[in-house]
Amino acid sequence: MARRPDPAFFTSWDGVRLAWREMGEGRPVMLLHGFFSNAWTNWIRYGHAATLAARGFRVIMPDLRGHGDSAKPHDPAAYPPDALTRDGHALVAHLGLTDHDLVGYSLGARTVSRMLATGATPRRAVFAGMGLEGLTMTGRRAGHFRDILTSLGRHERGSAAWLAEQFLKTTGGDAEALLGVIDTFTDTPLDVLRTFDLPIGVVSGAEDQDNGSAADLAEALPRARYIEVPGGHMSAVLKPDLGRAITDFLMS
Repeated sequence: MARRPDPAFFTSWDGVRLAWREMGEGRPVMLLHGFFSNAWTNWIRYGHAATLAARGFRVIMPDLRGHGDSAKPHDPAAYPPDALTRDGHALVAHLGLTDHDLVGYSLGARTVSRMLATGATPRRAVFAGMGLEGLTMTGRRAGHFRDILTSLGRHERGSAAWLAEQFLKTTGGDAEALLGVIDTFTDTPLDVLRTFDLPIGVVSGAEDQDNGSAADLAEALPRARYIEVPGGHMSAVLKPDLGRAITDFLMS
């Protein structure tokens, strides 16, 4: 089992206390995890952060607002559109990062997209576990997750919603805070995606269609490369191929 680094904390743009963890030394790369998850589960537990650290990266992994060791406010005012985007910019500023890379999985990829749309200037970026529809039409996934969170304990055993609820239990998620996080989801229109003039790796499990087509997303971006790894939306995180694909792209 990987070692869980102790968290550090900072105060974000609106006074909310957020956590992040670090591993390794070298070129900074910020990894943003998926919805219901946290830095430990998405990046550390299955070795992806260690793979990056071993190749000379300083790996910076926040727990997003409403997740992990970060604050989980229940006040709706804490979840305006693009709140996570502003948190990402705030951590970059807090750490004084200039030349760095940005990587996100699922909700993290959506947040990286919004950071690029609002002025972030990484050298390279990775959208993992993300398809075109997941960025341009966030309402479908928002509705899916809202249904899960408002019907906990009532999902049919074995269904996708039931499996998501079991995952939520393993991460200790706060349903009320996570409902707030859904309100932060913001579309990135296709014409904005086409302005992302930097190398972007679109890394997706071969069986993952949760956020639409990753191949279509890569096609829509001006300088993207589609990289397929084994697994579906949840299972790809469990396999070392994900960390290797992200590392290889950032070093290419």
